[in-house]
Amino acid sequence: MGIENIDVEMKNADSPPGLEAGDSKRDVDLQSLLEIREQVRQIEKGVSNKENRFILRVLRCLPNTRRKLNGSVLRGLISQVYPVNERDALLTYVEESSGGSEVETQTQRARSATKSPVPEVDTYIHLLILVRLIDTNKLHEATKCSEVLMNKVTSQNRRTLDLVVAKCYFYHSRVAELTNKLDSIRSFLHARLRTATLRNDFEGQAVLINCLLRNYLHYSLYDQADKLVSKCIFPETASNNEWARFLFYLGRIKAARLEYSIARKHLVQAMRKAPQNAAIGFRQTVQKLLVVVELLLGDIPERQIFRQASMRHSLAPYFQLTQAVRMGNLHRFGEVLENFGPQFRLDHTFTLILRLRHNVIKTAIRSIGLSYSRISPQDIAKKLGLDSAEDAEFIVAKAIKDGVIEATLDPEGGYMRSKESNDIYCTKEPQMAFHQRISFCLDLHNQSVKAMRYPPKSYGKELESAEERREREQQDLELAKEMAEEDDDGFP
Repeated sequence: MGIENIDVEMKNADSPPGLEAGDSKRDVDLQSLLEIREQVRQIEKGVSNKENRFILRVLRCLPNTRRKLNGSVLRGLISQVYPVNERDALLTYVEESSGGSEVETQTQRARSATKSPVPEVDTYIHLLILVRLIDTNKLHEATKCSEVLMNKVTSQNRRTLDLVVAKCYFYHSRVAELTNKLDSIRSFLHARLRTATLRNDFEGQAVLINCLLRNYLHYSLYDQADKLVSKCIFPETASNNEWARFLFYLGRIKAARLEYSIARKHLVQAMRKAPQNAAIGFRQTVQKLLVVVELLLGDIPERQIFRQASMRHSLAPYFQLTQAVRMGNLHRFGEVLENFGPQFRLDHTFTLILRLRHNVIKTAIRSIGLSYSRISPQDIAKKLGLDSAEDAEFIVAKAIKDGVIEATLDPEGGYMRSKESNDIYCTKEPQMAFHQRISFCLDLHNQSVKAMRYPPKSYGKELESAEERREREQQDLELAKEMAEEDDDGFP
Protein backbone atom coordinates (compact mmCIF):
# COMPACT_ATOMS: atom_id res chain seq x y z
CA MET A 1 0.00 0.00 0.00
CA GLY A 2 2.83 2.42 0.81
CA ILE A 3 4.54 1.81 -2.61
CA GLU A 4 1.28 2.48 -4.47
CA ASN A 5 0.76 5.76 -2.61
CA ILE A 6 4.32 6.87 -3.47
CA ASP A 7 3.73 6.11 -7.16
CA VAL A 8 0.54 8.15 -7.20
CA GLU A 9 2.23 11.11 -5.51
CA MET A 10 5.14 11.01 -7.99
CA LYS A 11 2.76 11.06 -10.94
CA ASN A 12 0.95 14.09 -9.53
CA ALA A 13 4.26 15.88 -9.02
CA ASP A 14 5.35 15.23 -12.61
CA SER A 15 2.13 16.63 -14.10
CA PRO A 16 2.19 20.26 -15.35
CA PRO A 17 1.39 22.69 -12.52
CA GLY A 18 -2.05 24.29 -12.62
CA LEU A 19 -3.42 22.00 -15.34
CA GLU A 20 -5.80 20.10 -13.13
CA ALA A 21 -7.03 23.32 -11.50
CA GLY A 22 -7.65 24.87 -14.94
CA ASP A 23 -9.51 21.80 -16.18
CA SER A 24 -11.59 21.79 -13.02
CA LYS A 25 -12.41 25.49 -13.46
CA ARG A 26 -13.54 24.96 -17.07
CA ASP A 27 -15.62 21.96 -16.06
CA VAL A 28 -17.30 23.98 -13.28
CA ASP A 29 -18.13 26.83 -15.68
CA LEU A 30 -19.57 24.42 -18.23
CA GLN A 31 -21.62 22.67 -15.57
CA SER A 32 -22.91 26.02 -14.32
CA LEU A 33 -23.93 27.00 -17.84
CA LEU A 34 -25.81 23.72 -18.29
CA GLU A 35 -27.61 24.22 -14.98
CA ILE A 36 -28.74 27.73 -15.97
CA ARG A 37 -29.89 26.43 -19.36
CA GLU A 38 -31.97 23.86 -17.52
CA GLN A 39 -33.43 26.66 -15.41
CA VAL A 40 -34.31 28.51 -18.61
CA ARG A 41 -36.17 25.42 -19.84
CA GLN A 42 -38.01 25.21 -16.53
CA ILE A 43 -39.13 28.82 -16.90
CA GLU A 44 -40.31 28.17 -20.45
CA LYS A 45 -42.17 25.11 -19.21
CA GLY A 46 -43.87 27.18 -16.51
CA VAL A 47 -44.89 29.80 -19.07
CA SER A 48 -46.31 27.28 -21.54
CA ASN A 49 -48.22 25.38 -18.83
CA LYS A 50 -49.09 28.53 -16.86
CA GLU A 51 -47.66 26.93 -13.72
CA ASN A 52 -45.79 29.33 -11.45
CA ARG A 53 -44.30 26.50 -9.40
CA PHE A 54 -41.64 25.84 -12.04
CA ILE A 55 -40.59 29.51 -12.00
CA LEU A 56 -40.68 29.56 -8.21
CA ARG A 57 -38.39 26.54 -8.13
CA VAL A 58 -35.85 28.38 -10.28
CA LEU A 59 -35.98 31.51 -8.11
CA ARG A 60 -35.38 29.46 -4.97
CA CYS A 61 -32.08 28.34 -6.49
CA LEU A 62 -31.00 31.95 -7.13
CA PRO A 63 -28.61 32.16 -4.11
CA ASN A 64 -26.84 29.01 -5.28
CA THR A 65 -26.81 30.17 -8.91
CA ARG A 66 -25.44 33.54 -7.82
CA ARG A 67 -22.24 31.94 -6.52
CA LYS A 68 -21.60 30.24 -9.87
CA LEU A 69 -21.86 33.33 -12.07
CA ASN A 70 -18.86 34.82 -13.85
CA GLY A 71 -18.12 36.51 -17.15
CA SER A 72 -17.53 33.25 -19.02
CA VAL A 73 -20.83 31.70 -17.91
CA LEU A 74 -22.90 34.82 -18.61
CA ARG A 75 -21.36 35.38 -22.04
CA GLY A 76 -21.99 31.76 -23.00
CA LEU A 77 -25.57 31.98 -21.76
CA ILE A 78 -26.30 35.20 -23.67
CA SER A 79 -24.75 33.80 -26.86
CA GLN A 80 -26.88 30.65 -26.71
CA VAL A 81 -30.23 32.21 -25.74
CA TYR A 82 -30.34 35.47 -27.70
CA PRO A 83 -30.13 36.01 -31.46
CA VAL A 84 -27.14 37.90 -32.84
CA ASN A 85 -28.84 41.29 -33.11
CA GLU A 86 -29.85 41.34 -29.38
CA ARG A 87 -26.63 40.25 -27.70
CA ASP A 88 -24.62 43.47 -27.75
CA ALA A 89 -26.92 45.39 -25.38
CA LEU A 90 -26.45 42.78 -22.62
CA LEU A 91 -22.81 41.93 -23.32
CA THR A 92 -21.82 45.50 -22.47
CA TYR A 93 -22.61 44.78 -18.80
CA VAL A 94 -20.62 41.50 -18.65
CA GLU A 95 -16.88 41.43 -18.01
CA GLU A 96 -14.54 39.84 -20.50
CA SER A 97 -13.85 36.13 -20.02
CA SER A 98 -10.51 34.37 -20.37
CA GLY A 99 -9.96 33.15 -23.91
CA GLY A 100 -10.04 29.50 -24.92
CA SER A 101 -12.44 28.36 -22.22
CA GLU A 102 -14.55 25.25 -22.58
CA VAL A 103 -17.70 27.36 -22.33
CA GLU A 104 -16.74 29.38 -25.41
CA THR A 105 -15.97 26.19 -27.31
CA GLN A 106 -19.37 24.73 -26.48
CA THR A 107 -21.03 28.05 -27.39
CA GLN A 108 -19.40 28.09 -30.79
CA ARG A 109 -20.54 24.54 -31.44
CA ALA A 110 -24.13 25.27 -30.34
CA ARG A 111 -26.51 26.73 -32.90
CA SER A 112 -27.40 30.37 -32.41
CA ALA A 113 -30.95 31.22 -31.36
CA THR A 114 -33.23 32.31 -34.19
CA LYS A 115 -35.84 34.17 -32.13
CA SER A 116 -35.97 36.24 -28.97
CA PRO A 117 -36.59 34.42 -25.67
CA VAL A 118 -39.89 34.76 -23.87
CA PRO A 119 -40.12 37.83 -21.56
CA GLU A 120 -39.78 35.66 -18.45
CA VAL A 121 -36.46 34.20 -19.63
CA ASP A 122 -35.24 37.60 -20.83
CA THR A 123 -36.03 39.16 -17.44
CA TYR A 124 -34.38 36.32 -15.53
CA ILE A 125 -31.12 36.55 -17.53
CA HIS A 126 -31.12 40.34 -17.13
CA LEU A 127 -31.59 39.78 -13.38
CA LEU A 128 -28.58 37.44 -13.28
CA ILE A 129 -26.46 40.12 -14.97
CA LEU A 130 -27.61 42.71 -12.40
CA VAL A 131 -26.76 40.37 -9.51
CA ARG A 132 -23.30 39.80 -10.97
CA LEU A 133 -22.70 43.56 -11.22
CA ILE A 134 -23.70 43.99 -7.57
CA ASP A 135 -21.39 41.17 -6.46
CA THR A 136 -18.43 42.66 -8.36
CA ASN A 137 -19.19 46.13 -6.87
CA LYS A 138 -19.72 47.76 -10.27
CA LEU A 139 -22.40 50.06 -8.93
CA HIS A 140 -22.38 52.57 -11.80
CA GLU A 141 -23.03 49.84 -14.38
CA ALA A 142 -25.51 48.19 -11.99
CA THR A 143 -27.53 51.42 -11.80
CA LYS A 144 -27.80 51.61 -15.58
CA CYS A 145 -28.63 47.91 -15.85
CA SER A 146 -31.30 48.23 -13.14
CA GLU A 147 -32.96 51.18 -14.87
CA VAL A 148 -33.07 49.30 -18.18
CA LEU A 149 -34.51 46.27 -16.39
CA MET A 150 -37.24 48.36 -14.72
CA ASN A 151 -38.21 49.93 -18.05
CA LYS A 152 -38.42 46.44 -19.50
CA VAL A 153 -40.66 44.92 -16.79
CA THR A 154 -43.00 47.92 -16.43
CA SER A 155 -43.98 47.60 -20.09
CA GLN A 156 -45.15 43.99 -19.58
CA ASN A 157 -48.45 42.74 -18.17
CA ARG A 158 -48.09 38.97 -17.80
CA ARG A 159 -49.06 37.00 -14.71
CA THR A 160 -46.32 34.43 -15.34
CA LEU A 161 -43.81 37.29 -15.05
CA ASP A 162 -44.89 38.41 -11.56
CA LEU A 163 -42.52 36.19 -9.53
CA VAL A 164 -39.44 37.18 -11.52
CA VAL A 165 -40.40 40.87 -11.46
CA ALA A 166 -40.73 40.74 -7.66
CA LYS A 167 -37.07 39.71 -7.44
CA CYS A 168 -36.18 42.54 -9.82
CA TYR A 169 -37.87 45.08 -7.52
CA PHE A 170 -35.78 43.86 -4.59
CA TYR A 171 -32.45 44.18 -6.40
CA HIS A 172 -33.47 47.53 -7.90
CA SER A 173 -33.99 48.80 -4.36
CA ARG A 174 -30.71 47.18 -3.29
CA VAL A 175 -28.75 49.04 -5.98
CA ALA A 176 -30.36 52.33 -4.89
CA GLU A 177 -29.40 51.60 -1.27
CA LEU A 178 -25.77 50.84 -2.16
CA THR A 179 -25.54 54.11 -4.12
CA ASN A 180 -27.33 56.15 -1.40
CA LYS A 181 -30.25 57.01 -3.70
CA LEU A 182 -33.11 55.30 -1.89
CA ASP A 183 -35.19 58.48 -1.75
CA SER A 184 -35.09 58.79 -5.55
CA ILE A 185 -36.99 55.52 -6.16
CA ARG A 186 -39.69 55.99 -3.51
CA SER A 187 -42.32 57.33 -5.92
CA PHE A 188 -41.54 54.52 -8.38
CA LEU A 189 -42.06 51.89 -5.65
CA HIS A 190 -45.39 53.46 -4.66
CA ALA A 191 -46.57 53.43 -8.29
CA ARG A 192 -45.58 49.78 -8.73
CA LEU A 193 -47.31 48.88 -5.44
CA ARG A 194 -50.58 50.35 -6.71
CA THR A 195 -50.22 48.41 -9.97
CA ALA A 196 -49.38 45.15 -8.17
CA THR A 197 -52.39 45.57 -5.88
CA LEU A 198 -54.75 46.09 -8.83
CA ARG A 199 -53.33 43.03 -10.59
CA ASN A 200 -53.50 40.82 -7.45
CA ASP A 201 -49.75 40.27 -7.71
CA PHE A 202 -49.32 39.08 -4.12
CA GLU A 203 -45.58 38.37 -4.25
CA GLY A 204 -44.93 41.72 -5.87
CA GLN A 205 -47.04 43.44 -3.19
CA ALA A 206 -45.05 41.78 -0.41
CA VAL A 207 -41.66 42.70 -1.90
CA LEU A 208 -42.68 46.29 -2.65
CA ILE A 209 -44.13 46.85 0.84
CA ASN A 210 -40.89 45.57 2.39
CA CYS A 211 -38.79 47.74 0.06
CA LEU A 212 -40.83 50.82 1.00
CA LEU A 213 -40.58 50.05 4.72
CA ARG A 214 -36.82 49.61 4.41
CA ASN A 215 -36.72 52.87 2.47
CA TYR A 216 -38.53 54.78 5.22
CA LEU A 217 -36.59 53.18 8.08
CA HIS A 218 -33.29 53.95 6.35
CA TYR A 219 -34.08 57.65 6.83
CA SER A 220 -35.75 57.09 10.26
CA LEU A 221 -39.18 58.08 8.91
CA TYR A 222 -41.11 55.99 11.42
CA ASP A 223 -44.38 57.93 11.12
CA GLN A 224 -44.53 57.43 7.34
CA ALA A 225 -43.68 53.75 7.75
CA ASP A 226 -46.44 53.33 10.34
CA LYS A 227 -48.94 55.03 8.02
CA LEU A 228 -47.95 52.72 5.19
CA VAL A 229 -48.52 49.66 7.39
CA SER A 230 -51.93 50.97 8.49
CA LYS A 231 -53.05 51.76 4.92
CA CYS A 232 -51.98 48.56 3.15
CA ILE A 233 -52.63 44.87 3.80
CA PHE A 234 -49.69 42.50 3.64
CA PRO A 235 -50.73 39.46 1.54
CA GLU A 236 -51.28 36.25 3.47
CA THR A 237 -49.91 34.13 0.61
CA ALA A 238 -46.49 35.82 0.64
CA SER A 239 -43.41 33.65 1.13
CA ASN A 240 -41.93 33.05 4.57
CA ASN A 241 -38.88 35.16 3.75
CA GLU A 242 -41.00 38.20 2.93
CA TRP A 243 -43.11 37.62 6.05
CA ALA A 244 -39.95 37.50 8.16
CA ARG A 245 -38.74 40.81 6.71
CA PHE A 246 -42.14 42.45 7.18
CA LEU A 247 -42.42 41.32 10.80
CA PHE A 248 -38.90 42.60 11.54
CA TYR A 249 -39.68 46.03 10.07
CA LEU A 250 -42.96 46.05 11.98
CA GLY A 251 -41.08 45.26 15.19
CA ARG A 252 -38.71 48.18 14.59
CA ILE A 253 -41.63 50.54 14.01
CA LYS A 254 -43.51 49.44 17.13
CA ALA A 255 -40.37 49.63 19.27
CA ALA A 256 -39.73 53.21 18.14
CA ARG A 257 -43.35 54.08 19.03
CA LEU A 258 -42.95 52.67 22.58
CA GLU A 259 -45.20 49.67 21.88
CA TYR A 260 -42.70 47.17 23.25
CA SER A 261 -45.06 44.23 23.85
CA ILE A 262 -46.30 44.28 20.26
CA ALA A 263 -42.74 44.77 19.01
CA ARG A 264 -41.52 41.69 20.90
CA LYS A 265 -44.39 39.62 19.47
CA HIS A 266 -43.49 40.62 15.90
CA LEU A 267 -39.77 40.04 16.41
CA VAL A 268 -40.34 36.56 17.86
CA GLN A 269 -42.53 35.70 14.87
CA ALA A 270 -39.82 37.02 12.52
CA MET A 271 -37.26 34.71 14.16
CA ARG A 272 -39.57 31.75 13.66
CA LYS A 273 -40.38 32.63 10.04
CA ALA A 274 -36.72 33.06 9.10
CA PRO A 275 -34.72 30.04 7.84
CA GLN A 276 -33.33 28.15 10.82
CA ASN A 277 -30.09 26.97 9.18
CA ALA A 278 -29.44 29.98 6.95
CA ALA A 279 -29.84 33.78 6.93
CA ILE A 280 -27.47 34.08 9.90
CA GLY A 281 -27.06 37.81 9.42
CA PHE A 282 -30.81 38.42 9.47
CA ARG A 283 -31.26 36.31 12.59
CA GLN A 284 -28.45 38.20 14.33
CA THR A 285 -30.04 41.56 13.47
CA VAL A 286 -33.45 40.46 14.74
CA GLN A 287 -31.96 39.01 17.93
CA LYS A 288 -30.11 42.24 18.73
CA LEU A 289 -33.31 44.27 18.54
CA LEU A 290 -35.21 41.58 20.45
CA VAL A 291 -32.71 41.71 23.34
CA VAL A 292 -33.11 45.48 23.63
CA VAL A 293 -36.92 45.28 23.49
CA GLU A 294 -37.00 42.62 26.22
CA LEU A 295 -34.78 44.79 28.40
CA LEU A 296 -37.12 47.74 27.84
CA LEU A 297 -40.01 45.53 28.95
CA GLY A 298 -38.16 44.78 32.20
CA ASP A 299 -37.29 41.18 31.26
CA ILE A 300 -33.80 39.71 31.23
CA PRO A 301 -33.00 37.53 28.17
CA GLU A 302 -31.83 34.00 28.84
CA ARG A 303 -28.08 33.44 28.95
CA GLN A 304 -28.43 30.59 26.45
CA ILE A 305 -29.20 33.13 23.71
CA PHE A 306 -25.75 34.68 24.03
CA ARG A 307 -24.00 31.29 24.04
CA GLN A 308 -25.15 30.17 20.60
CA ALA A 309 -22.25 29.68 18.21
CA SER A 310 -23.78 31.87 15.50
CA MET A 311 -24.70 34.63 17.98
CA ARG A 312 -21.79 34.69 20.46
CA HIS A 313 -19.59 37.25 18.70
CA SER A 314 -22.31 39.59 17.38
CA LEU A 315 -24.22 39.66 20.69
CA ALA A 316 -21.16 40.25 22.91
CA PRO A 317 -21.89 44.01 23.38
CA TYR A 318 -25.53 43.23 24.15
CA PHE A 319 -24.48 40.65 26.72
CA GLN A 320 -22.52 43.30 28.60
CA LEU A 321 -25.48 45.66 28.27
CA THR A 322 -27.77 42.99 29.73
CA GLN A 323 -25.44 42.49 32.68
CA ALA A 324 -25.40 46.24 33.40
CA VAL A 325 -29.21 46.42 33.31
CA ARG A 326 -29.63 43.28 35.41
CA MET A 327 -27.34 44.59 38.15
CA GLY A 328 -28.76 48.12 37.97
CA ASN A 329 -25.26 49.55 37.69
CA LEU A 330 -25.40 53.01 36.09
CA HIS A 331 -21.61 53.31 35.96
CA ARG A 332 -21.30 50.02 34.07
CA PHE A 333 -24.16 51.06 31.78
CA GLY A 334 -22.32 54.28 30.89
CA GLU A 335 -19.12 52.35 30.13
CA VAL A 336 -20.97 49.99 27.78
CA LEU A 337 -22.50 52.95 25.92
CA GLU A 338 -19.10 54.60 25.59
CA ASN A 339 -17.30 51.46 24.41
CA PHE A 340 -19.92 50.10 22.00
CA GLY A 341 -21.75 53.27 20.96
CA PRO A 342 -20.61 53.08 17.29
CA GLN A 343 -21.72 49.44 17.08
CA PHE A 344 -25.14 50.28 18.55
CA ARG A 345 -25.56 53.13 16.07
CA LEU A 346 -24.66 50.82 13.21
CA ASP A 347 -27.29 48.34 14.44
CA HIS A 348 -29.93 51.14 14.71
CA THR A 349 -30.49 50.33 18.39
CA PHE A 350 -28.66 53.24 20.03
CA THR A 351 -31.82 55.35 20.50
CA LEU A 352 -33.64 52.47 22.15
CA ILE A 353 -30.66 51.68 24.39
CA LEU A 354 -30.64 55.27 25.67
CA ARG A 355 -34.14 54.63 27.01
CA LEU A 356 -32.76 51.79 29.13
CA ARG A 357 -31.24 54.26 31.62
CA HIS A 358 -34.61 54.53 33.35
CA ASN A 359 -34.81 50.73 33.52
CA VAL A 360 -31.34 50.58 35.07
CA ILE A 361 -32.41 53.09 37.71
CA LYS A 362 -35.65 51.19 38.37
CA THR A 363 -33.75 47.94 38.77
CA ALA A 364 -31.31 49.55 41.16
CA ILE A 365 -34.12 51.08 43.23
CA ARG A 366 -35.96 47.74 43.30
CA SER A 367 -32.86 45.96 44.62
CA ILE A 368 -32.34 48.71 47.20
CA GLY A 369 -35.96 48.41 48.30
CA LEU A 370 -35.57 44.66 48.75
CA SER A 371 -32.25 44.98 50.59
CA TYR A 372 -33.10 47.80 53.03
CA SER A 373 -36.17 48.32 55.15
CA ARG A 374 -35.18 51.95 55.67
CA ILE A 375 -32.58 54.05 53.82
CA SER A 376 -31.89 57.75 53.41
CA PRO A 377 -31.93 59.63 50.05
CA GLN A 378 -28.25 60.49 50.53
CA ASP A 379 -27.32 56.81 50.60
CA ILE A 380 -29.56 56.11 47.57
CA ALA A 381 -27.84 58.91 45.61
CA LYS A 382 -24.46 57.48 46.54
CA LYS A 383 -25.40 53.96 45.40
CA LEU A 384 -26.96 55.19 42.14
CA GLY A 385 -24.16 57.63 41.39
CA LEU A 386 -26.50 60.64 41.30
CA ASP A 387 -25.46 64.23 41.91
CA SER A 388 -27.72 65.10 44.85
CA ALA A 389 -30.11 63.63 47.38
CA GLU A 390 -32.98 65.67 45.89
CA ASP A 391 -32.60 63.87 42.55
CA ALA A 392 -32.66 60.53 44.36
CA GLU A 393 -35.80 61.55 46.26
CA PHE A 394 -37.62 62.53 43.04
CA ILE A 395 -36.61 59.27 41.35
CA VAL A 396 -37.81 57.22 44.32
CA ALA A 397 -41.12 59.10 44.37
CA LYS A 398 -41.59 58.37 40.64
CA ALA A 399 -40.76 54.68 41.20
CA ILE A 400 -43.33 54.47 44.02
CA LYS A 401 -45.96 56.11 41.82
CA ASP A 402 -45.24 53.73 38.92
CA GLY A 403 -45.49 50.70 41.23
CA VAL A 404 -41.87 49.71 40.84
CA ILE A 405 -41.42 49.37 44.60
CA GLU A 406 -43.76 49.17 47.58
CA ALA A 407 -42.44 51.88 49.89
CA THR A 408 -43.23 55.23 51.52
CA LEU A 409 -41.20 58.43 51.78
CA ASP A 410 -40.87 60.25 55.09
CA PRO A 411 -39.62 63.80 54.30
CA GLU A 412 -39.46 64.77 57.95
CA GLY A 413 -37.45 61.74 59.00
CA GLY A 414 -35.43 61.87 55.80
CA TYR A 415 -35.67 58.20 54.79
CA MET A 416 -37.54 55.72 52.60
CA ARG A 417 -39.35 52.85 54.34
CA SER A 418 -40.00 49.68 52.35
CA LYS A 419 -43.23 47.74 52.80
CA GLU A 420 -43.43 43.99 53.16
CA SER A 421 -43.67 42.25 49.80
CA ASN A 422 -47.04 40.74 48.93
CA ASP A 423 -47.61 37.23 47.63
CA ILE A 424 -47.68 37.44 43.82
CA TYR A 425 -50.22 34.61 43.64
CA CYS A 426 -52.73 36.85 45.39
CA THR A 427 -52.65 39.19 42.37
CA LYS A 428 -53.89 38.85 38.79
CA GLU A 429 -50.39 38.58 37.33
CA PRO A 430 -50.33 34.72 37.11
CA GLN A 431 -53.73 34.78 35.42
CA MET A 432 -52.52 37.35 32.87
CA ALA A 433 -49.38 35.34 32.12
CA PHE A 434 -51.44 32.17 31.69
CA HIS A 435 -53.84 34.00 29.37
CA GLN A 436 -50.92 35.29 27.29
CA ARG A 437 -49.57 31.76 26.80
CA ILE A 438 -52.97 30.41 25.81
CA SER A 439 -53.42 33.23 23.28
CA PHE A 440 -50.02 32.48 21.78
CA CYS A 441 -50.84 28.77 21.39
CA LEU A 442 -54.19 29.57 19.75
CA ASP A 443 -52.56 32.01 17.33
CA LEU A 444 -49.90 29.42 16.47
CA HIS A 445 -52.62 26.84 15.78
CA ASN A 446 -54.55 29.24 13.55
CA GLN A 447 -51.44 30.17 11.57
CA SER A 448 -50.56 26.48 11.11
CA VAL A 449 -54.04 25.75 9.76
CA LYS A 450 -53.81 28.68 7.34
CA ALA A 451 -50.40 27.49 6.14
CA MET A 452 -51.67 24.01 5.20
CA ARG A 453 -51.78 23.43 1.45
CA TYR A 454 -53.69 20.83 -0.54
CA PRO A 455 -53.30 19.66 -4.15
CA PRO A 456 -55.61 21.56 -6.53
CA LYS A 457 -59.00 19.92 -7.27
CA SER A 458 -58.26 17.07 -4.88
CA TYR A 459 -61.79 17.30 -3.50
CA GLY A 460 -63.18 15.80 -6.71
CA LYS A 461 -61.14 12.60 -6.72
CA GLU A 462 -63.63 10.70 -4.59
CA LEU A 463 -66.62 11.78 -6.70
CA GLU A 464 -67.77 9.59 -9.59
CA SER A 465 -68.23 10.89 -13.11
CA ALA A 466 -71.53 10.94 -15.02
CA GLU A 467 -70.52 7.92 -17.09
CA GLU A 468 -69.61 5.92 -13.99
CA ARG A 469 -72.94 6.88 -12.40
CA ARG A 470 -74.86 5.65 -15.48
CA GLU A 471 -72.94 2.37 -15.44
CA ARG A 472 -73.67 1.93 -11.74
CA GLU A 473 -77.38 2.64 -12.26
CA GLN A 474 -77.47 0.19 -15.20
CA GLN A 475 -75.85 -2.46 -13.02
CA ASP A 476 -78.39 -1.78 -10.27
CA LEU A 477 -81.26 -2.19 -12.77
CA GLU A 478 -79.85 -5.47 -14.07
CA LEU A 479 -79.35 -6.72 -10.54
CA ALA A 480 -82.93 -5.76 -9.67
CA LYS A 481 -84.26 -7.64 -12.74
CA GLU A 482 -82.28 -10.75 -11.84
CA MET A 483 -83.63 -10.64 -8.28
CA ALA A 484 -87.17 -10.24 -9.62
CA GLU A 485 -86.74 -13.23 -11.96
CA GLU A 486 -85.41 -15.35 -9.09
CA ASP A 487 -88.48 -14.42 -7.04
CA ASP A 488 -90.75 -15.42 -9.92
CA ASP A 489 -88.95 -18.73 -10.23
CA GLY A 490 -89.49 -19.43 -6.57
CA PHE A 491 -93.24 -18.80 -6.69
CA PRO A 492 -94.84 -20.44 -9.77
